[in-house]
Amino acid sequence: MPSDNTLKARQATDNIVYVTDSSTYCMIMPRDPHTNIGDSEHPGGMQTYCSSAGHYSADQGEIPAGFWSNVSFQSGTGVSGGRYAQLTGCIVPSLLDRLNPNDAGGQYDSSGGVNGQGNPQGSACLGYNHYVELVEPAGPRACIKCCDDPADCPTNKDTDGCPNVIPGNYFNCD
Repeated sequence: MPSDNTLKARQATDNIVYVTDSSTYCMIMPRDPHTNIGDSEHPGGMQTYCSSAGHYSADQGEIPAGFWSNVSFQSGTGVSGGRYAQLTGCIVPSLLDRLNPNDAGGQYDSSGGVNGQGNPQGSACLGYNHYVELVEPAGPRACIKCCDDPADCPTNKDTDGCPNVIPGNYFNCD
């Protein structure tokens, strides 16, 4: 019986996301201040930012308290029975200097991008096979979903907005 004994590189702490609950998480954000999401999508343009409870490395930025004005955590099983964990809700983009409040936003993910290597390349969600994240400062909303099954983390809807990519509670952010 064949086995996969391939060694895999350890993920850089500034290229990892995760969702444990509504106060313990890490997300990808632009590395440079006042950057549109789309403009950050180049090698070195993105970095992990974590909640104070989720922050575990000096290589990660910190998301300030109050960034989520309303947030909903949900976990369960997806369409094929694979696990998922997600955050959906409203954000206060002016609290994180990486963001431009008028930016329509964009998508980060583990399985899209060039040759399906992720955006940022090589990014991953701890404990899961895939993730998809949208940050829409002008919304003002954000969403992130980590999942076992790629069908639960679609990367082909990047212009459709959070509610269409990651169904959940958005508290009428608009």
